[in-house]
Amino acid sequence: MHQDGLRLLILSKLADGRLPLSSIPRVWGGPGNGEICDACEIIVPKDEFVVGGISLAGGKRPLQLHVRCFRIWESERRPQLASHEWTTAPVIASGPEPVTR
Repeated sequence: MHQDGLRLLILSKLADGRLPLSSIPRVWGGPGNGEICDACEIIVPKDEFVVGGISLAGGKRPLQLHVRCFRIWESERRPQLASHEWTTAPVIASGPEPVTR
């Protein structure tokens, strides 16, 4: 898959929750064994590396990604996470504005 198409697919999956915005505190890697990459949905063959880990979001099975897909996911999720935190942060009301005459 072309780099720009892969980036757009990963952004789409981040936006709709198919890929987590939260980090993976510990990752592991090794030769692929026919896993399906959670980002591009293409098989990771034995001659390529798969990167896996459990997201802090929890509740799902571990992510399994091609190395290239992992790098794109990692670079794209950070600005999305910052934007998401900004838009979902609680609004603190300070009370009514004082009236001045």
